[in-house]
Amino acid sequence: MFKALGRFVVGHRWLVIISWLIAGAAVIGFAPSLTTTSDQAEFLPDHYESIQAQKIQEKAFPKGFSPSAIVVFSREDGKALTAADSAKVDKVGKALKAKKYEKVEQVVTAPPSPHKKVQTVMVSMTDVKAGDKGQQHAVEDMRDDLKSLVAKSGLKAGVTGDAATQLDNEEASKKADSLIFLGTIILIVVLMTIIFRSPTITVLTIVGITLVAQVANGLIATCAKVFHLKADSSVSSLLIVVLFGVGTDYILFLMFRYRERLRLGEDPKTAMVSAVGRVGEAIASAAGAVVVCFLALLLSSLSFLVSMGPALAIAIGVTLLACLTLIPAVISLMGTKVFWPSKSWQREPRAARFGALGRSVARHPGRYVVASGLLMIVCAVGALGYKPTFASQEDDKSTKESQVALHTMSKDLPAGSTNPSSVLMRSTSGEKLDEGDMKAFVARLKQVKGVGDASRAQVSKDGTTAEFNAVLTMDPNGREAMDVVRGPLRTAAHEAAPPGTETKVGGITSVFVDINKAVNRDFSVVFPTAAALIMLILGLLLRSAVAPVYLMVSVALGFGATLGASVLLFQEIQGQAGLTFFLPVIMYLFVVAIGTDYNILMVARLREEAKEGLGPREATAKSIQHAGPTVAAAGVILAGTFASMLLASDASLAQIGFAVAFGIMISAFVMAMFFTPALTALFGRAAWWPRRIRPNAPSQGGAPYDGYQHPVPSQGGSPYAHYPPQGRHD
Repeated sequence: MFKALGRFVVGHRWLVIISWLIAGAAVIGFAPSLTTTSDQAEFLPDHYESIQAQKIQEKAFPKGFSPSAIVVFSREDGKALTAADSAKVDKVGKALKAKKYEKVEQVVTAPPSPHKKVQTVMVSMTDVKAGDKGQQHAVEDMRDDLKSLVAKSGLKAGVTGDAATQLDNEEASKKADSLIFLGTIILIVVLMTIIFRSPTITVLTIVGITLVAQVANGLIATCAKVFHLKADSSVSSLLIVVLFGVGTDYILFLMFRYRERLRLGEDPKTAMVSAVGRVGEAIASAAGAVVVCFLALLLSSLSFLVSMGPALAIAIGVTLLACLTLIPAVISLMGTKVFWPSKSWQREPRAARFGALGRSVARHPGRYVVASGLLMIVCAVGALGYKPTFASQEDDKSTKESQVALHTMSKDLPAGSTNPSSVLMRSTSGEKLDEGDMKAFVARLKQVKGVGDASRAQVSKDGTTAEFNAVLTMDPNGREAMDVVRGPLRTAAHEAAPPGTETKVGGITSVFVDINKAVNRDFSVVFPTAAALIMLILGLLLRSAVAPVYLMVSVALGFGATLGASVLLFQEIQGQAGLTFFLPVIMYLFVVAIGTDYNILMVARLREEAKEGLGPREATAKSIQHAGPTVAAAGVILAGTFASMLLASDASLAQIGFAVAFGIMISAFVMAMFFTPALTALFGRAAWWPRRIRPNAPSQGGAPYDGYQHPVPSQGGSPYAHYPPQGRHD
């Protein structure tokens, strides 16, 4: 099948190239822009309590006051505000109200804090849909005006709140995308040039993947619009590293085989047909494992993961199609000029290190299984200390205005003042709420440990719904606040509800509580489904019931090792509160799916060598010698592209970058290089059960395999003792 595809692509290379250019121009030209959102509440389904509370609030108080931005005032010298300062703040608040900013509904000046260290102006804005930048534009204009309004007054002002935080995060995300893109390109240029000693291949790789990235982004944006999917702001950063990292890997797989066939004496066109025929199945299977893993996210209860899955699956699908059609067509057109100006493609490298490594693993497979397995188990022990976090982590040294203002505000106001928990009480009988019952309810909320203050915020016009604010004594984004809302606050709110009423606890902390619940549910559904689908793909590729089992065991160990290393670095060494809540999902998808690529490439080579008549240990030595350089190069490039995310100032992106990069290095240099081939050598021919591997018919002249030298068993000794130290490699 893949050889037939190779013949078609090479035979109609101009048709393939022109078709790609036309299709690419159409997709890019007509695709909408990809809109993202950072509003966590938009990611949850309606059956969670926090969302039910939000729905009640929106229905009962369509014009209710809920600050989207908070202007925080304090003295430049750090002293308490004077009466004149408060008068100035009131004047500034009136000036902001008179400006009539876009999306702004109400501007309310609050009294000074208890110790008069800060004073705030609350700004309520109309709700916006995903992609609407109206609130962010209002914050930008407000910040510009505040500079002149507080000039020479001895006061300083900063804007925080949800709208301001979203603006600052989006600006930081754009900077991060630029840094990640630049770092990824530099890494690919350096490594591809070192590997092939040819700038031509490097340019071809970057130009080809850039085209693929534009097409993929266009298709993703179109699907998001058609199916009303909501994308998280981190998707754009992930797409960069996925497209360039995975795309470069697949091109490497193809180019190593193409170069091998040229060295065996085939002409460029025949060599490309052979390369697609031989490595096409492995690339397609590897991509298939990644795609099904991403599509398993459709089973998630979080809408941003539901959106992320198809987006990344589309990216991988387009990359696979390009690497099996567009790239082979262009390379076959260029022939050996693709390696210009280097001539090294004509000479067979010694590959002594991988040859020696392969012979060592073949001689002592048990030792390598134990050593590599213990390494992963030791790293995995750290995973027991994993703690999830649900809000972006910022330190006190952050230069973002929203974070600076928030830090200033927290010095003299309860930590939960920025985002109080909303408790909605609604009559189920249709009768008006009793005043005495509501006062008693407020008193009960104040008794909850962790609640600093509670008050009735508003009552609906018909008197059947009331909103109460519960201000927590700790950071509303932290784990302690989540424990309070999950346990005593929700319990007290439900138990203290008067007869004939129901209560729901909302607010950002409640949203995080429900996200945590949703993620735990997803772990139990998405992970097993993805694992089962990968095992099915491995079974179809290898026609074996045994090999897929121990391949998945190795991948599970790699996942545990990666999570453990991430916990050690970020929680123990750097002292961060925890790892971003969706990191295990991202790790599972990338480390399991993409890490399986290297296992697939190595095991496919093991099967190929077995079909050429080699024994289990001989095939192991030969496979590491030939596939080892490909796995090593691909692992370094892909890990490096994800490591570029460490350049981002966002803690979540940095955690994802390290975790996936570490997981890929484990996959390439521990699992695929040692653990998997050593286990295959130990299982022997049983690894392919129930299929029996029959050697291919020898070619004319009796040469058993494409010019490779083969071991000659020594009498009474090891069948691989005289294995040649050098040979062609993939």
